[in-house]
Amino acid sequence: MKNVFFITFATWLHVLLAALLSMAVLSTTAIAAIDVYDFDSVQQEAQYRGLIEELRCPKCQNQNLAGSDAPIAQDLKQKTYNLVKEGRSDGEIRAYMQERYGDFISYKPPVRPSTWILWFFPPLLLILLITGWFWQSRRRQFIASGQSGEHVQTNSAALSPAEKAELDRLLSRSTPSDQDITSLEDKK
Repeated sequence: MKNVFFITFATWLHVLLAALLSMAVLSTTAIAAIDVYDFDSVQQEAQYRGLIEELRCPKCQNQNLAGSDAPIAQDLKQKTYNLVKEGRSDGEIRAYMQERYGDFISYKPPVRPSTWILWFFPPLLLILLITGWFWQSRRRQFIASGQSGEHVQTNSAALSPAEKAELDRLLSRSTPSDQDITSLEDKK
């Protein structure tokens, strides 16, 4: 009788632990709730979706509001929803967000003197690199073809008879092992 009670108690304990574990898992998914907003029209919903895809989360650095679960992103989504419900245009909502959070909130910052380096430096750098590469390749082609106008000046004059005699004497002193053996018969 004791064994039957023990088995039943162990089974009951396993069921209780499984239930607690499943409740813990389900409670964590309930925390990550999906935002549900009620819109008056399909246009308002499309405007809202477009804006939260375009605006950047200030905390998450490179993530839009739609993909962020940060508390500030939730607040910004709610504010965007409220502004859309008020009937504000996309431009007005963007201006409001940029006024409060700066140019960082937008993936497409406005063109102004403070952002010129962001807009004009990359294309300018690309143009300079392509121009430099093209100029170098053309210069190498001209030098290789001899049309460059660059001539190698030699300041050496013909050898005097004394220099020729010294050169011949040095060449005749070389041993056979110093000479280059090119034929197969010489190698044997």
